[in-house]
Amino acid sequence: MAHVKPRIAIVFTGGTISMKVDDAFGGVVPALSAEEILSLTPSIHELTDLEPIEFGRYPGPHVTPELMLTLAREVQELADQPAIQGIVITHGTDTLEETSYFLDCTVNTVKPIVVVGSMRNSSEPDWDGPRNLRDAVLLALNPKSRGMGVMVCLADSIQAASEVSKMDTSNLSTFESSNFGPLGRIVNGSVLLYRQPVRRDYFAVKELPKFVPIIKCYTSGEAELMRLALESSIPPEGIVVEAMGVGNVPPPFYHQILRALERQIPVVLTSRCPIGRVEHLYAYEGAGKQLYEAGVIFADYLTGQKARMKLLAALGAGYSAEQVRTSFEWS
Repeated sequence: MAHVKPRIAIVFTGGTISMKVDDAFGGVVPALSAEEILSLTPSIHELTDLEPIEFGRYPGPHVTPELMLTLAREVQELADQPAIQGIVITHGTDTLEETSYFLDCTVNTVKPIVVVGSMRNSSEPDWDGPRNLRDAVLLALNPKSRGMGVMVCLADSIQAASEVSKMDTSNLSTFESSNFGPLGRIVNGSVLLYRQPVRRDYFAVKELPKFVPIIKCYTSGEAELMRLALESSIPPEGIVVEAMGVGNVPPPFYHQILRALERQIPVVLTSRCPIGRVEHLYAYEGAGKQLYEAGVIFADYLTGQKARMKLLAALGAGYSAEQVRTSFEWS
């Protein structure tokens, strides 16, 4: 009886891994097809059977939540196929951390899902795309990857989608999980997994909310952006606030948050600091204790962009305000 190789689906969505210099455009643009990328990735077909899928050639900044939801549904269909052992997704690095976390929140499977990209384009001599793609396939094939949720794999490092952020504009090792560290590494073709993700959630999204902004606090006596959001022609269905420190805002900002809460708009609080969690510790006007007692939802260690993805998913699943709170405040 012939040995049947495990099958890995690779969904190509674009990003720098698909780009090269185009003189007509005067810069780097999406250009490579799925087959072209695979043909430039030495020995990848020796690892297993691959099923390439052309989803699109989107630069990272062109990816929207609506596109993420379409991708999530396609990935779910692939995961539901018994013949497919794991799924790899290529993606632009600018929004990779958001798409990977949205997928983690909206795809229900124990099969490995690995999101991968590159920091160099295919016209550069040190193009990191082929190595990252090969490593992603190795990770998707590893039995220990089952049940780990969506993972991000670049520069030999394995990160949890819920924890990882792009930390450097151009460094090959840009993706880091500053609060908890990587899940593992890939060394000489061997997958080494050291721990589980800190937390995972699943939301059965039906329809995404239309307007969920992130508003960042800064040193000022006004809160004009918050006011404009509340008075927008499309009222926000939720708001993420990037507060200062452990979760404190200027007084004018605090009063705009109270306006949002009076309108039954969920307000989720994160910190503009890249490391650490928000807490209801300080008690002066606009501080965490007042915000928490007013009904603001604390997002623990999530960054603003990840908190927004989770809030989009929770609202899209029809969660009540109390269910949204429970999904964020878990410790």
